[in-house]
Amino acid sequence: MSTKNSGLTFTADATDGKHHHLHVGVSINGPFLGRKLVLRFPRWVPGSYFMREPMQHLFNFSAVSSAGKELRWKRVGVDGIELSVPQNTESIQTNYTILAAELSVRSTHLDSTHLHLMPPFTWMMPEKGISQERLNLQHEIELTAPPHWTPATQFEASGTPVKNAETTTWIFSAPNRDHLWDGIIEINENEAFTHTVDGRTHHLKIWDSGGHQPNKERLDCFILDMERIIKEHHALFGLPKWGTYTTVLHLTDTGRGGLEHLNSQTSMMPRKCLYPGHADEYRDLVSLFSHEYLHQWNVKRLRPKNFLNYDLQKEVHTDLLWWFEGGTSWLGDMLCVRSGAWSEDDWRKDFLRKMKRHTSKNGMHRESLSESSHDAWIHLYRSGPYTRESQISYYLEGELAIMCLDVELQKRSKGNYGACEFMAELCNRYALEYENSNEQGIDYKSIRQTLKEVPGGKSLGPFLDRLVQDRTAPDIKKAMKYFRLDMVPEKSEEEPTAWLGVGLRDQKGKVIITTYHSGSPLRTKTQVGDELIALDQLRIQSLSHLTSVLKGRQNTTARLDFTHEGMLARTEIKLPEPPRHEVKLSGKGNAAWRAYIMTRQDRA
Repeated sequence: MSTKNSGLTFTADATDGKHHHLHVGVSINGPFLGRKLVLRFPRWVPGSYFMREPMQHLFNFSAVSSAGKELRWKRVGVDGIELSVPQNTESIQTNYTILAAELSVRSTHLDSTHLHLMPPFTWMMPEKGISQERLNLQHEIELTAPPHWTPATQFEASGTPVKNAETTTWIFSAPNRDHLWDGIIEINENEAFTHTVDGRTHHLKIWDSGGHQPNKERLDCFILDMERIIKEHHALFGLPKWGTYTTVLHLTDTGRGGLEHLNSQTSMMPRKCLYPGHADEYRDLVSLFSHEYLHQWNVKRLRPKNFLNYDLQKEVHTDLLWWFEGGTSWLGDMLCVRSGAWSEDDWRKDFLRKMKRHTSKNGMHRESLSESSHDAWIHLYRSGPYTRESQISYYLEGELAIMCLDVELQKRSKGNYGACEFMAELCNRYALEYENSNEQGIDYKSIRQTLKEVPGGKSLGPFLDRLVQDRTAPDIKKAMKYFRLDMVPEKSEEEPTAWLGVGLRDQKGKVIITTYHSGSPLRTKTQVGDELIALDQLRIQSLSHLTSVLKGRQNTTARLDFTHEGMLARTEIKLPEPPRHEVKLSGKGNAAWRAYIMTRQDRA
């Protein structure tokens, strides 16, 4: 990475948080190539496969030359601005304001308590008018904020902060365009928690959207579990050479999500995840941290071949998201239990939740994992009420498929090799920033070929083909048999009840159909948006009332009154029992199971 300066300086002023107005600047030194300079926003960010439009949040754009002349400009396309460059111009300063009111891990958010700065959501980059080679040189970043705020970021500090009574300006550098686009800055008044794990520095920067202070005991527990998980990652992949790691944790009322960056992550969880007595929410927090931490290797360094150089202006498709996201979900949670951050019971509870999601859908019969991966741009972030019938999640189904692959490797290598070691081997051969990698980036062919060369994988090519390319569900029950574990229905302590197989919501006193589960008796008789009125002439008053009405009605026939598009309708339905899917693990497991969930740190 070069330390030669690009002549580009990116600025942001976070002192107008009460209006959510982030005042932004991009300064560009010459030489300029011709009389036109085109600036563009990226339209997606690595790790998020959905087109976004930062331009919709921009206003008050202006530009001046080094001579103080205001420059003419016009909009081009949906994401760009074209400037007229006078002759002999030495530099250009552009300024604009971003309405930073969207609170998510993928956007820039500013209020009177913090700034979460996502570079692709904040700054435009020259696309035309300067040498594009300059984009891969070092860029400067200047951030002005209230004086009592302190930043956490993967960017390198560059110079001493400039302080006065009202503001502090922090100065950072990014070694090239990709590092600039794939980093974050979180700045607020909370001090970062800094801890060293295996000699590597880690920062944790917390912000709560309501100003609530997390429970100290639960926070201390989380920091300890982070350290356990980090050590388990290091035991598998080795100690990274890419320096300090920063975790930004946003605590909110209900929002959640995560996004990985080269050496950092932003994770968002409901604040109750750090409340005492909220074991399920805490388990999700630990899982999210592990998942995003693992992406340092699987996505950021080990990449699809066509992601080696990101084109952030258009969709870039890959049929490997089952590996990069499904594999990360699978291994991230396995490292939680192997590290001790999760108990075995935690893992089983999480597995039960996933199996319930898996068995309530039937999209595996209409879409393969490779198809789901390729269609992420039009499917995953654009789900609808009928999604579960024709589409699958490469996260969930990819995770289950890779678990099946892992079991086959374990079985054929007699417990000496699994999918976790396979991922580490792919990194050694194909990942960025690995000294011994001869070829960078992977495709399906290289994954399949490498699988055939590792212990236990010699004849697994066709098995992998079926998992990834066939439109069928992986055989979880068969895989668990290797560990002497059975898949059984979950026992219900509730009174027997009939099943409608629909998702419902209360809406201003109405009970509305929102989606259908696989095998629903209402699927061909009603539509999404219909209101359920009465069952056998008994008026349905609410969701809880409907649940009460259905008790004891299984295996009977009933008359359902409902409305469709404002018109009354009636149908007769047979009310089945709830499906008894085999979703729960039963048994203590054998020696292979106990070895499977044990730490790998003693093997490092």
